[in-house]
Amino acid sequence: MTPTSDDPVHPLCNSRDLVDGGRAVPFDVNYAGQTCRAFAVRFQGQPHAYLNRCSHVAMELDWQPDRFFDDTGRWLMCATHGAVYEPATGECRGGPCRGGLFKIELLELDGVIHWRSQYHLKPVEF
Repeated sequence: MTPTSDDPVHPLCNSRDLVDGGRAVPFDVNYAGQTCRAFAVRFQGQPHAYLNRCSHVAMELDWQPDRFFDDTGRWLMCATHGAVYEPATGECRGGPCRGGLFKIELLELDGVIHWRSQYHLKPVEF
C-alpha cells in the first residue's frame, strides 16, 4: 500500500529491525492528548504495533525492556498480570483482560516500517 497525502504515516524503523518473535521496537505516541509508549513486533512475517498498555490495568506489558513475547514466542504477555494477547490482532486470549490491546496500523514500504496516525493517535511533538 502506498500512502497518499491524506494518509499521515511516520517512519518507525528498518524492516530488518523486526524479527519474528524477537525484540520490539518501542516508540512514543500522543494518544488522546497523553504521551504513551507503543511498540512494534513481527509475528508470522507481518509487523504489528500496539499501545504498551495492558487492557486489565493500564500498565506497560514488557517483562524486560522491549520484550513482549512469552517464552514460546506465540503470545504477547503482560508481565504484571499474565494476560496473553494474540500478536496479530491484540485480542485477549487468556488471563485478566478487559478487551484487547489498542492496535496501531503499520505499513511496510521499501524496507521501512511506518505507523499511521489516527484521529486520536498522533506523533509526539517536541
